[in-house]
Order: sequence, then C-alpha cells, then structure tokens
Amino acid sequence: MAKERYRVVIRCPECGERYILRGHRNEKGEYETGFQQCICGNEDHLYIDGAPE
Repeated sequence: MAKERYRVVIRCPECGERYILRGHRNEKGEYETGFQQCICGNEDHLYIDGAPE
C-alpha cells in the first residue's frame, strides 16, 4: 500500500526563505522530505506545516 503524500511548507524564521516540498509521514509522525538545512545554514529552528495532497 502506498504512503499518503503531503505538501510540506518549510519556513525559516532567520532569513524568511520558504520551501515547498512533497513528502511522507514516518512512524513518529514527522514529515520526511529529504530537506536538511536552509540556505542561510539554519537546520534546527524551522517552521514545518503539511497538508495531504
């Protein structure tokens, strides 16, 4: 059975950059998109919001 895909919006409060990605939820309920860090180097303080596609 295929996992449900989500449209994930990641915002960086430090520089204001916004990323729109597709991903899945893992067993912990977190979104998996492959995103690692913002272009400003921020990798810890990010606002993440997801919605089913």
